[in-house]
Amino acid sequence: MKNLKQEFIRFSVDAGVIRFGEFVTKAGRNSPYFFNAGLFNDGANLGRIADFYAQTLLDSGIEFDMLFGPAYKGITLASATAVALAAKGRNVPFAYNRKEAKDHGEGGTIVGAGLQGKVVIIDDVISAGTSVRESVDMIRHAGATPSAVLIALDRMERSGKDDALSAHSAVQEVSQTYGMPVISIANLNDLFDCLSAAGADTQIARHKDAVAAYRQRYGAI
Repeated sequence: MKNLKQEFIRFSVDAGVIRFGEFVTKAGRNSPYFFNAGLFNDGANLGRIADFYAQTLLDSGIEFDMLFGPAYKGITLASATAVALAAKGRNVPFAYNRKEAKDHGEGGTIVGAGLQGKVVIIDDVISAGTSVRESVDMIRHAGATPSAVLIALDRMERSGKDDALSAHSAVQEVSQTYGMPVISIANLNDLFDCLSAAGADTQIARHKDAVAAYRQRYGAI
């Protein structure tokens, strides 16, 4: 499992999905790194990330009947993960939502298979948890059960403003609020381990201290 996490981090760095420098997050923080799953934007990279999602889900031991991808990034991630699961011998249905209800044809906001059984929500990251909350509401409204959330990277950051930081991360708060596990392919600690293992002469090694300082300031236990 550890090897899979490190492989995912290296793959994301090589694909330019994890970038280092100076970035402003949704919370207004200056972050030394940024993760953008939207840059898994060709067939080969999408297939690879889907395989990471699928293997992480299978390794987790979570019971599930189908996948749900919240608009917009979750749509591609859930559908690609369903393909990867089928290739691994686990063929399950998937669905996703529209941002606006369709008033013609089949109508409604849910596209794909009907929501039923135990549903895993597939997304890229959790920032404020808004996407998860909306997904949980839709799944429960349909009479199904949200059983887990599967994301690519857990930033492990305490939520809230700098002068009033929560004791928990957004991921921890989502898990506690909805009583279900949040699984990540990798997290901030895995990213730091990758930087620590990088040779001193590699380009990414110079970002280790900045990531360490950021983790010290905002990292959740």
